[in-house]
Amino acid sequence: MKFEELLKLLKGETIFSSSMLLAGNISINSIRKQLTRWVSKGKLIQLRRGIYAVSQPYRDMQPHPFFVANMIKRASYISLQSALGHYGIIPEYVPVTTSITTGRAEKITTDLGRFHFNHIKKELFWGYQEINIQKNIKVFIAKPEKSLLDLVYLTPQSDNINYLKGLRLQNTDKINTELLRDFAEKYRTPKIKRASLAIINLFRE
Repeated sequence: MKFEELLKLLKGETIFSSSMLLAGNISINSIRKQLTRWVSKGKLIQLRRGIYAVSQPYRDMQPHPFFVANMIKRASYISLQSALGHYGIIPEYVPVTTSITTGRAEKITTDLGRFHFNHIKKELFWGYQEINIQKNIKVFIAKPEKSLLDLVYLTPQSDNINYLKGLRLQNTDKINTELLRDFAEKYRTPKIKRASLAIINLFRE
């Protein structure tokens, strides 16, 4: 396969799995060798085993880091600081894209950014939605309430009032307090219940 044929097959997609090239009577080894050559020539970026991105100047746009994270680990959604920053609920710039997964926790550094995948048990893998992040590009991201509770759940001693004040939560109208309460109940931990009540009280101050 020629690189031009790959670009035509991708139809403008910037990130793809090597499995999409294995249709028909094609040698797996030959595809792997070809992908390795394209990476060495700078035409492709290997994000992880079997996942590749088209390099500049062969792509039309820079892929959004949230989309890259979703592609690196399919069973994941954007949450924690990245989601809170996206919604404008915390003021800080977040240089690492943070996600939730039921798989193993990982920290991955690529030419397209740094990505942290945080493990959570399967019964807590909910509360996310699909949104448009770029033209015709959709990603899975936690709702504001879930992203905040995910952060509290995964951070030690985060039900402490000083920690919660230190988050400097803003644009609090984007958080539905009734939904926050409902989500907190689903965690079934005293820590999350305490934190949710403390957060709601902070909003009232």
